[in-house]
Amino acid sequence: MNLYVITSEVELPNEHRLIDQLFELGMERLHIRKPTMDRETMCRYLSALPEKWHSRLVLHDHHELASEFEVGGIHLNRRNPIAVKSFSGSVSRSCHSLDELGSLDTDYCFLSPLFDSLSKQGYHSAFLEEDLSVARDRGWINNRVVALGGITPESLSKVKEWGFGGVAVLGYLWESDEVEKRYLSLVQRISEQG
Repeated sequence: MNLYVITSEVELPNEHRLIDQLFELGMERLHIRKPTMDRETMCRYLSALPEKWHSRLVLHDHHELASEFEVGGIHLNRRNPIAVKSFSGSVSRSCHSLDELGSLDTDYCFLSPLFDSLSKQGYHSAFLEEDLSVARDRGWINNRVVALGGITPESLSKVKEWGFGGVAVLGYLWESDEVEKRYLSLVQRISEQG
């Protein structure tokens, strides 16, 4: 099972240092989701990250910067629904219904909210357990579908049972003073899941 990290919407104190530490701990992919950040601020944000990590970054906004900063991927969403034609890296997408999985045209997608969100108050699970089991049995949930929303070490066994290829975390990490410790607990639990 793959582990994807999504940044907080707002820039946090010491965020660049924490990101660097997470990459040093083995983080494979960081989704940069800063929907209110303008282009100039995004350029400064990306420039502050060591270039050695740029190929592991995925932009949710300002896709036109993907080639300039040589990032590894772009993420499609309601704000940016169409991929930049000249981009040759990975393309992912946000999905919010099981029906969207049937026409998956990207490398992978985030299906959310799987559980009640930890970072967005009032953003509740959109799926019944039995519907997720049926989607797994039909092959709609597979290794290209990533669970997002309320992901904690305790929820990983259910995610695996439903056949997801990975998990994406946001609130569990960034709303803690122990980002590295929480990251490592997720890595360990995923490793135990096999």
